[in-house]
Amino acid sequence: MIKVPFADLAAQYRAIKREIDTAIADVIERCAFVGGAPVSGFEAAFAAFAGTAHCVGVGNGTDALRVALSALGIGPGDEVITVANSFIASSEAITMAGAQPVFVDCHPDTYTIDVDRLAADVTARTRAIIPVHLYGRPADMPAIMDVARQHGLKVIEDCAQAHGAHLDGRKVGTFGDAGCFSFYPGKNLGAYGDAGAIVTDDPDLAARMRKWANHGRLSKYDHEFEGINSRLDGLQAAVLSAKLPFLEGWTESRRRAARRYGEGLAGTGLALPGDPPNGRHVYHLYVVRLAERARVQQELAQAGISTGVHYPVALPNLTAYRSRGYRPADFPVAMDYQDTVLSLPMFPEITDQQVDWVCETLKGVLA
Repeated sequence: MIKVPFADLAAQYRAIKREIDTAIADVIERCAFVGGAPVSGFEAAFAAFAGTAHCVGVGNGTDALRVALSALGIGPGDEVITVANSFIASSEAITMAGAQPVFVDCHPDTYTIDVDRLAADVTARTRAIIPVHLYGRPADMPAIMDVARQHGLKVIEDCAQAHGAHLDGRKVGTFGDAGCFSFYPGKNLGAYGDAGAIVTDDPDLAARMRKWANHGRLSKYDHEFEGINSRLDGLQAAVLSAKLPFLEGWTESRRRAARRYGEGLAGTGLALPGDPPNGRHVYHLYVVRLAERARVQQELAQAGISTGVHYPVALPNLTAYRSRGYRPADFPVAMDYQDTVLSLPMFPEITDQQVDWVCETLKGVLA
C-alpha cells in the first residue's frame, strides 16, 4: 500500500526551505510587518505575472472580492450574478458589500458558470457578474464579457483557484474589471496564512481599492470614507515572493499529474477534467464524477489515499440562503454535482508512483 495525501505542503517547504527561511528572516530583521518593501515588491511581481498594470494586496481572497465590489460602487439595492457551485466566499462577498447574490447553474462539462443561462438572470438591478474559475479551469470569459457589455455590467473574476490559468494566452484576471486571488496555504500559490490580492489595469480602480482595503485612506489619518482593514502583511508577502518564481514549474507538475490521471483512468466511465479549447487548466483540484461516492471514498481511504469533496452542498442549498426559496429544479447540474464530485490527490510533488496507485486502486473499487 502506498500512502497518498491529498496535498503535501511540508514537501513543498522542504524543497524551497532556504528561500522561505531567508525571506522570513529578512522581514523580521527589518521589522517590515505591515506594508513596506516586502508588500510593494510582491505586488509588482504578481502584477507582472498576471499581466496587469496594478496589484493590490489584501488580507484574503474573500476580502479581495468584497473590496473590488465596493470600489466599483456596488452595494445595497444591487444584484450580482455568480455561479451556483463554488465556495461561499464567491457569494458571501456580494452580501458583505451590501448587494444580493443571484445564482446561475454551472455548465455540465466545465463546472463553471453556464453562459447560456446567464443573460436570463440579468434584471434592472444587476450590476455585476462574478465568474469563478473553478478547480483551476478558466470560465468562458469571452462569452461572459459579451453578456456584460450587452447589459453594461461590471465583471469581477474569482481567480482563487486559478493562478496562471489562461485562454488564448490571456491569463485569468485580465478579462474583467478586476481579478481576485486567494493565497490560502493550499492554493497553487499559497502563503503561510491568509492572504489575497486584486489585479487590474485601471489605475483609478486600483487607487480606490487600495483605499477601501486601508480604512478609506491613502495617507495616514487622511480618510476619505470608511473602508475596512484588509492588508497583505509583510511576512506573507515575503513568503509569496519567494514562492512565485517556482509557480510555473509547479503548475506544469500539476498538469503532468493530470495527464497521467487521464491516461490511467481512461475507459473507466468516470467524467474526467481537461483543458478548455485554446486554454490552460492549472489543476488546483483534479475532480472526477462518480456514483456511490461515499463508498468509493471510504475504500480509497482504506488503501491510504486521501480525497476531498469540493463542494458537498451547492450554494443555493446552504442554510445561509434557505430564505431565498430556491428549488433543486432551479439548478439541476449543481444539484447533481454536489452528490457526485470527488477530488483526487493533486499537488506539485505528487509522484508517478502515487498517481498510478490512485488509478489502480480506484479502478479496482469501481470494478
